[in-house]
Amino acid sequence: MKQETTSGAQLNIDALYLVCPQCFTESKDPKTGEIKHTVDFEKLRLMLGDNIAEGDERYDFTWVGKRAALQEAAKPIRKTLRPCPEESVDWDNTKNLYIEGDNLEVLKLLQNSYMGKVKMIYIDPPYNTGNDFVYQDDFQQTKKDFDLFSGDITEEGERLIKNTESNGRFHSDWCSMIYTRLVVSRSILADDGYICISIDDNEVDNIKKICNEVLGESNFVAQFIIIRSEGGGLAKRAVIGHDYMIVYAKSIDKCRPLGRPKDIRGKIVKKDGEDYWIETDWFREVFGKYGTCHYEDILKYYNQTKKDEIDLGIKNGDYILIPKDGKHIVGRYRKVADDTSKFYTILKHLNKNGVSDLHELQLDKFFDYPKPVSLIKEFIQGVTILSKNNNDIILDFFSGSATTAQAVLQLNSEDDGNRQFILVQLPELTETKSEAYKVGFKNICEIGKERIRRAGKKILDERNTKHGDLFSGDPKSIDVGFRVFKCTDSNMKDVYYKPADYSQDLLLDLEENIKEGRNDLDLLFGCMLDWGVTLDLPLRTEKVEGVTIHIVNEGDLVACFDQNIPEAAIDRIACLLPMRVVLRDNCFKEAKEKMNFFEIFKQRTGWSEDEVRKNVKVI
Repeated sequence: MKQETTSGAQLNIDALYLVCPQCFTESKDPKTGEIKHTVDFEKLRLMLGDNIAEGDERYDFTWVGKRAALQEAAKPIRKTLRPCPEESVDWDNTKNLYIEGDNLEVLKLLQNSYMGKVKMIYIDPPYNTGNDFVYQDDFQQTKKDFDLFSGDITEEGERLIKNTESNGRFHSDWCSMIYTRLVVSRSILADDGYICISIDDNEVDNIKKICNEVLGESNFVAQFIIIRSEGGGLAKRAVIGHDYMIVYAKSIDKCRPLGRPKDIRGKIVKKDGEDYWIETDWFREVFGKYGTCHYEDILKYYNQTKKDEIDLGIKNGDYILIPKDGKHIVGRYRKVADDTSKFYTILKHLNKNGVSDLHELQLDKFFDYPKPVSLIKEFIQGVTILSKNNNDIILDFFSGSATTAQAVLQLNSEDDGNRQFILVQLPELTETKSEAYKVGFKNICEIGKERIRRAGKKILDERNTKHGDLFSGDPKSIDVGFRVFKCTDSNMKDVYYKPADYSQDLLLDLEENIKEGRNDLDLLFGCMLDWGVTLDLPLRTEKVEGVTIHIVNEGDLVACFDQNIPEAAIDRIACLLPMRVVLRDNCFKEAKEKMNFFEIFKQRTGWSEDEVRKNVKVI
């Protein structure tokens, strides 16, 4: 297995090939000598006709460093995500993820497994006020470059740069930072998904222009004004009491409008296992005349055709007759989940409520401007209100204080939804004089994880009070756990050396191709990322003649990393009817044993030679 992310350029080539295969030819890679698909631009130009930008005059939004940012977004990386069960909550059962690391690298790692699977992306990026840190994506700095910047360093050695207004590239650096991340994250978004971005006046114009380019101007949904504060009498010029929420769809034609639950004007009843309410004043909406109508008066005010429609609706269970004053009102069932209204573009979610949310968890001393849970919850509900039970994934790759996680958990608790969250946060170090550092939080991630633990416990306590023991098989139990992963260098040793660099000690060291300290779980999740398997799937292990077999989701992936794999283990792996199999090179003493494995495996599974080559990999 390559243990490297797919390059963005290759993903674009694959997508173009699906649309225009006739515009491709074969040519030899000058580096590897391999034959590969390449674009024939002359054919592509002919196919596009007159729809090609020519000359210097065109509409474009650019800045210093944009070309480099696009190249950075496409560049593959040799990184992985190391699982941390000891820092997780309910590791074996949860479907939520908390990932520590540079979000650009994490997004690249998630591309294979989550392409087109995320229902909603919410981000609250640095606002670029002159005091906020911006990620320094080019880490190969000279000593002179290092001295030029006054920044911060994470535990992983990644640099953050304080983007002060005296920096000649004040806006350009911020645009490059957000541009790369939006380019990569778009591929993860589902076709019917939304991206929601909190922003203020400093970069609101630029973020819209970037989103118009990355997501398409036709997919713009709305620019919401979020009222965040009241008062402000000491302001010098004007009271800035609002921020914005910029919302784009991945594909506007495939997305349902953002929905808000309507006020239910009646008693909720159960029908076919779902919640409905009975609407009685709907006649004007459907048939015209009279909002409320008695069944006995239909022919008096309408005609036989309308009565036939009503009779059919009653027979099918869409309508119901409600006795009143000796007659019957015709009511219709309205599914609560489908009964929504559209958003209004001015919303009120005060910053002080975000502080109160953290105060309830005794964490309010550690963040200055946390977003209110209500704000993020409202937009998550707006995107997922009609699909709350479909395991919709909510991604936040600037997770900060982990408000998004609490919003997902709280909303699931309120409407018994099954939404999942993926949070990504750079482990920025807390200042040694800060309150967070004094109580033991070394970085922001430590605070975020603790918030999710406390919020989950609070939500469960509240539900237990209302519903009793939720862990006794009650189907209304909700997932308040999360699996922790940390972005780090590859599990594999770097074997790309010049011949002159090799020594006898180095050659002996390379007999073992896995880095020291990496365990089976590290290798397993590295393979899952490489092969496009999602990180939330259930895991279990089996022992066969002393070797451990790892089973992901009962056969989506089966792996064994122990030495000298016996034939009984091969039989067991085959019996699991796996979709994919991963083995370690040292499972076999000699090459002939490896060949023997493949032959036995083909016999047991009935796979062809091509199927074995495709579905069985060795690291």
